[in-house]
Amino acid sequence: MTIGVIISTYNNPAWLEKTLWGYLYQLRPADEIIIADDGSGPETRQMVMQFADRLPIKYVWHEDEGFRKTKILNEALRMAESDYLVFTDQDCVPREDFLAVHCQNAEQGRFLSGGAFLLPISISEQITQDDIQSQRAFDLAWLRSKGVQWSFKCTKLVRLPWFSRTMNAITPAKATWNGGNASGWREDLLAAKGFDERMKYGGEDRELGERLVNAGIKGKQLRYTAITIHLDHKRPYVNQEAIESNNQIRRQTRESHAVTTEYGL
Repeated sequence: MTIGVIISTYNNPAWLEKTLWGYLYQLRPADEIIIADDGSGPETRQMVMQFADRLPIKYVWHEDEGFRKTKILNEALRMAESDYLVFTDQDCVPREDFLAVHCQNAEQGRFLSGGAFLLPISISEQITQDDIQSQRAFDLAWLRSKGVQWSFKCTKLVRLPWFSRTMNAITPAKATWNGGNASGWREDLLAAKGFDERMKYGGEDRELGERLVNAGIKGKQLRYTAITIHLDHKRPYVNQEAIESNNQIRRQTRESHAVTTEYGL
């Protein structure tokens, strides 16, 4: 099985660079990494190309005409060649076992829903390449020493197989297609016609997962085993009108039991 990674990005090369550092140190390396760029300036492409001799990078870009993440993700999906695809974002730094866990849990008739641990902006800015290579950045004791406050969410970073499996099994959180950490078979995603390009920010990723579920492809929860650290940032593109429009599309998807979209691939 070949595995590819599709990373969405927009005008944050500093965070994307930290995320790409994470893919340098994977126990199971990616066979392809596609950067889906929703209209960033030239600095992003220049930074990405610095990884071209170390990672199997592909790059797809379109003009900045507002939030068009779903469209650029579909372009990346057209470009993808791997059997199995992991979707994530520019601000999600993968732990060293991230792709190995997705590979080990991949099964026909399933998509996987992973987890993320949100860092405060102060620590997000401090994280270095050495912190990622050494895996200190994923160590709860080290993060606590840097100022991370204890909460139940810290249990996502407990790296004990028996504990993580138990938490995956008992968590009440539903397995959904989360744009920052989800994976599935390329043939299933193509059959669903990819992402609905009418959708802006707010549940646009989950709508694809709802169509997969309608097609009989069930989600599997990996929020305690397939782990990223999520770098904090502002979200100027949040728009309540777009969220309400997205919610209406999602209701139609659920009520009609749609398995494809006319507005995708």
